[in-house]
Amino acid sequence: MIALTRLRLRALALLAVPSLLAACATTLPPNQLGEISDDTRAMYAATVDNGIEIPAVDDKYLTEFRKRQLVPYHAPFAPGTIVVDPGGKFLYHLQGEDMAMRYLIAVGAQGYGFSGEAVIPFQRDWPYWTPTKNMLRRDPETYGPVKNGLPGGMENPLGARALYLYKNGRDTLYRIHGTPSPWTVGHATSSGCIRMFNQDVIYLAEQVEKGTKVVVLKKEEAGKWTDGAEVPELVAMAEQASG
Repeated sequence: MIALTRLRLRALALLAVPSLLAACATTLPPNQLGEISDDTRAMYAATVDNGIEIPAVDDKYLTEFRKRQLVPYHAPFAPGTIVVDPGGKFLYHLQGEDMAMRYLIAVGAQGYGFSGEAVIPFQRDWPYWTPTKNMLRRDPETYGPVKNGLPGGMENPLGARALYLYKNGRDTLYRIHGTPSPWTVGHATSSGCIRMFNQDVIYLAEQVEKGTKVVVLKKEEAGKWTDGAEVPELVAMAEQASG
């Protein structure tokens, strides 16, 4: 019975996840920006978290530029602040002394619907996911079978972690979360908020404290506070993602 239930959940999730997370473009083409180091492969290797198996991120979705790494970043905020750059497809966790840990992200339609400041009052490991009323109205055929939601797991659109953003004590409905679809990371996608490789969101969540400040840039502010040295790589990444 347990096995049958898991199979049914997987089948239902396959209905929901493509619509929620699929990229507007085709899947990312094979890596065209250099070899992947053994250290990078280890960073995105398969792992087990809370008893759930997370597959390795395939080389073709990675480059040395895309991996999680410390970079110069000149945002005028205190260490610990998170800056989300939806237009640039990166999230920056400020480390102090004009340095930040940079993460590649995917941005859905909802990811462009909020900008400004918020805080993270809590986060969840392998959160439960339920489609919104708007989702059910917009696409009852896809979301109807999962209207009661999905438990945490690799079939769940929120992935391994979700960081919840609130402003003035109210839920913004904006989430920073993992994904079961690593091929979408680095793209603008059809739906969802801000998603990351599961390996990255687990690492980030371990560094984030309750009450962490988040600054979300407007789309037209892409690349703000970065060094100009990143521009060629950003252009190359955009060209690769567009196919």
